Amino acid sequence: QVQLVESGGGLVQAGGSLGLSCVASGNIFGFRIQWYRQAPGEQRELVATIFTGGTTSYADSVKGRFTISRDNAKNTVYLQMNNLKPEDTAVYYCNARKVDGPGDYWGQGTQVTVSS
Repeated sequence: QVQLVESGGGLVQAGGSLGLSCVASGNIFGFRIQWYRQAPGEQRELVATIFTGGTTSYADSVKGRFTISRDNAKNTVYLQMNNLKPEDTAVYYCNARKVDGPGDYWGQGTQVTVSS
C-alpha cells in the first residue's frame, strides 16, 4: 500500500506560478505517476504524466506552461505550473500506478485557485 500526499496548492493571480508536490509513503520506482485535476461540476481531467524512465506527456491545455518531474530518491513527484489561468482552478490529484503489477493509488488532492 502506498499513500500519496499532495501539497503546494493555494490562491494565485492569473499569470502567476505554483509548485505542487506529491510525496509517496513508499518507493515510487516502477510507478507511472500522473497529475489529474477536477473543477466543480466537471469530470476529472488528466493533466500530466511521467513514466518510469522519465518520459513526460501533457494535456494540450497545459503544454508549455506545466512541467512534471520526479525524484525517485525522495519518493516525490512535482508539478510546476507557470502562467496560470483562471481555467486552471481545480482540485489537483496525484495518481501512482504500478507498471508491472497491481497497485493504483490516489492522493487526497490539493486546491488550486487562480483569480483573474
